[in-house]
Amino acid sequence: MPGLQLFGRRWAIASDDLVFPGAFELLIRFIWWVGMLVLYSIHKGHFDCAGGPLLQSYFIVLLVMLGAIICSMSAIVYVSMQGTISNPGPRKCMPKLVYIRMALYLPECAWAIMGAIWVSDNGVKCDKTLVHVILLTVIASWIIMLFTTIAVVFVFDPLGHKKALYYEREEDHNLESSQSEQLIYNFKKTATRVWETRIRLLCCCIGRDNDNRVAFSSIAELLTSYFAVDDLDVELDKAAHYMQFAAAAYGWPLYVYSNPLTGLCKLCGECCQNRRAQHDIVGGDHLNCHFGSILQTTGLQYRDFIHISFHNRIYEIPFFVALDHKTETILVAVRGTLSLEDVLTDLSADCENLHTDGVDGDCFSHKGICQAACYIYRRLINDGILNQAFTVAPEYKLVIVGHSLGAGTAAVLAVQLRSSFPTLKCYAFSPPGGLFSKALADYSKSFIISIIVGKDLVPRLSLPNMDDLKNRILRMVVNCNRPKYQILLHGCWYELFGGSPDDFPTELDSRNMASLTQPLLAEQTIMVQKSSSYSTLTDGCPLDSPRYPHLFLPGKVIHITEDSRSGWLCLSDVKYRAQWSTEASFSSIYISPRMLTDHMPDIVLGALRSLCQERGGCGPCQTPQHDLPTNRF
Repeated sequence: MPGLQLFGRRWAIASDDLVFPGAFELLIRFIWWVGMLVLYSIHKGHFDCAGGPLLQSYFIVLLVMLGAIICSMSAIVYVSMQGTISNPGPRKCMPKLVYIRMALYLPECAWAIMGAIWVSDNGVKCDKTLVHVILLTVIASWIIMLFTTIAVVFVFDPLGHKKALYYEREEDHNLESSQSEQLIYNFKKTATRVWETRIRLLCCCIGRDNDNRVAFSSIAELLTSYFAVDDLDVELDKAAHYMQFAAAAYGWPLYVYSNPLTGLCKLCGECCQNRRAQHDIVGGDHLNCHFGSILQTTGLQYRDFIHISFHNRIYEIPFFVALDHKTETILVAVRGTLSLEDVLTDLSADCENLHTDGVDGDCFSHKGICQAACYIYRRLINDGILNQAFTVAPEYKLVIVGHSLGAGTAAVLAVQLRSSFPTLKCYAFSPPGGLFSKALADYSKSFIISIIVGKDLVPRLSLPNMDDLKNRILRMVVNCNRPKYQILLHGCWYELFGGSPDDFPTELDSRNMASLTQPLLAEQTIMVQKSSSYSTLTDGCPLDSPRYPHLFLPGKVIHITEDSRSGWLCLSDVKYRAQWSTEASFSSIYISPRMLTDHMPDIVLGALRSLCQERGGCGPCQTPQHDLPTNRF
């Protein structure tokens, strides 16, 4: 139940908290409206007294205004009843309804003032019953507005203005922190001060000696930590910023793919310049197309790059090191899969020991990715690349990013460098699922953030999951009661014109799901003979096999899913939502039309930018709109 967003800030009330207060006000307003309507009908022809025409106008406008308030409150109550606690999507129009209801307070206040003036006028000679009713109406209006004001004070969140940086006195400013960390530090400090003020107001009769002040401060810190604002928004803003570096590592192929009309033209000027003599560039980029696309995507200057490597062999993948002055970090961006050598690195899925000090339990990782990380580690440490970077910017902190294969390599590299750089952070976008043993996965949660979009296949890929998928597909094929062409046509229809795959007939119509537990080859002769092929398809769960040790995603996981989709193809408008997730949510492979497209780096970047725009963005980490478009699919 996220806080309601009104007037550019978050409030301490959710959109589903308005059902009961709204229904209570609706009941009062309806009784009020009916009473006024009955009174007006009785005295309709008796407004010829002194002040009567003004009274009649007051009645008519009041009835219309009460009717408008009743309609707005009915809509608020109805919308507030929609959705669930964790799914506010059906209530997304609530802020507009609240704006409408608040706008009606202006004419209500004006009419209450007019009614007070009319009642206090000694020249009014109308029926005393009408005068008393108008007096009660004025009093009721002021009471309702008073309670509304009190309610606004109660639900006002002093920390709800997300764009405030909360910088305190100059001596409290930590100059060694990046802007993002300074925001979190000052935010928590402001939250503690707010809680302390609230406690003092509640306990004003106790006194303010030193012991009480210490107790108030201690309780305020406890309440701040307990009701701490979720850091999901901050991490999403950082991820949106760092994802452009992970995408830039792909070089000109992704840049041209994402900018089919203007990409080549923008790169022409860069390709004609020889930058090799000015920068530490390794590998085949003779025309400077890769470097030019990196400059266009990241928005950095030539002087911001410490080292760029386009060298690519099996277990040796491209990467670059740059200074990001916006976040005061030294960035190591690792490229994802783009060549046959990268594919072979991906397919080297055996386990390899990854000894890590301070980690209890088995420490092993994906062999190919581990080898790639060791290659970059040797380049960064043995060749002095990181030493050179920290010589230029000694106060900066180290951040490692990557997408797909680059995400897995960045995660392993972060584990290897963690002991030397304790403040290191890693952002792994769409990382492979079979990466870390359980002990390493738990260890990495303090410094690695994994970001996954939708039903992406790659974060769910592991040898146990693949074996499980094979068995499930074979069983479904045998139990399927629909022709293959229908299944394919349904999938193509969804991809082209949108919709929900759940609306399509499933492959198991009119079948009991228990049939999936029956043998795949159910012929009597095979069941009797117990052939080897039958045994391989029906034996126990593949997770129990020692041949397939279970590997997990790195770090903490942010899962971004579609909230709504309209349009189709490149004209589609997609709304996203994000939440913290666990590795258990990716323990099986989903067959979906979007299992591949959700893995594309431009889709991941588009989803992150869309979320940042919807949430308002955090000042120091707000992502500039560079040349990678969003929502291509």
